[in-house]
Amino acid sequence: MGQHEHLTGIERELTLRLVLSPERSVPMATLFAYRSEDPYAVHLTFHIGSVPPVRWTFARDLLVDGIFRPSGHGDVRVWPARAEAGGRPASRSLMFALTSPDGDALLRAPADPVAAWLERTLRIVPPGSEGDRLGLDDDLSQLLA
Repeated sequence: MGQHEHLTGIERELTLRLVLSPERSVPMATLFAYRSEDPYAVHLTFHIGSVPPVRWTFARDLLVDGIFRPSGHGDVRVWPARAEAGGRPASRSLMFALTSPDGDALLRAPADPVAAWLERTLRIVPPGSEGDRLGLDDDLSQLLA
């Protein structure tokens, strides 16, 4: 294994809500995954009864920004929202709008567990240090040796 022993993955299974209409949503098991060998990306795997499951990969920065303000354009957009729950204080949510040739999906995620998972990824690969994790310098020095 050698140089790859420092690789780390962080996964978290969360239940997101697939929003079908303003009044209706259905639960969807979703795996959030981050791998230090692919430091710029986050991977979401949706288990919707399809085989294989549906996978989306997009920039970690987009998710970091999306916790605070609307972020992204095109295929993946993320923004913070508050979910009203029958007069109780609103819970913080994170909305995902995914667009593909197969169709569009609007998903609601609980903001706090997503933020906690994201914070763990930022601890293993701090923002701005992603390039260091790619090991390009190691590969170059081996090539030139």
